[in-house]
Amino acid sequence: MNETAGHVFSIAADNPPVVGCTVSRPVWEAGSNGLSYFSLGAGTDISAELYGYHRLELVVAGEALMTGAVTATVNTGQAVVTPTDVPVGVRAEKDTVYVELSLEKGTTVNSVIKPGEAFTLKDLIPYQDGRIVNMDLAHNDSMKFVLMSFDAGIGLSEHAAPGDALVFALDGEAIITYEGVENTVRAGQTFKFDGGGRHAVRANKRFKMALLVTLA
Repeated sequence: MNETAGHVFSIAADNPPVVGCTVSRPVWEAGSNGLSYFSLGAGTDISAELYGYHRLELVVAGEALMTGAVTATVNTGQAVVTPTDVPVGVRAEKDTVYVELSLEKGTTVNSVIKPGEAFTLKDLIPYQDGRIVNMDLAHNDSMKFVLMSFDAGIGLSEHAAPGDALVFALDGEAIITYEGVENTVRAGQTFKFDGGGRHAVRANKRFKMALLVTLA
């Protein structure tokens, strides 16, 4: 995965739009699965194209206007899963940055997600007193994309993931300890683990995150 592990970063700040241009940056690929960052300058667009697999588009800054067979408006913090085999494009009326997660054909996608309809990731999963709540959003042989919520003071003890992983902080604040170093992660920030990297998570406040784990 083309990110550096062990530090907090901002996808939006690290991938600023260029005036009059669309910019894409591939981060990870495994078969038809992939993760890329897209930066669209105000007034630019990506033409509608057809794909035989779903794509999850998560807006981290600005506002994405889906075009073609989907007409949803996706605001910062919201996402949309594109339907398959119909033309879908993206237009930005203002500077916009989004994350695109391509899900290979046959990926199991949670039924709470309706392709073509915008949703707010953090609103899909509740908090529960004294508990960690997990929701599996999508998985296949090469990746798993999940949501997690932590009540304040609750956490996961030190462990390691089988492959590289990205944490997308959605709400609240947590301490991520990675290879013995503590890092404070807040909503809107991102953190990477290398495969086998020892890490722990503890919520300072109530905390929600999306987690992409690569398995191949």
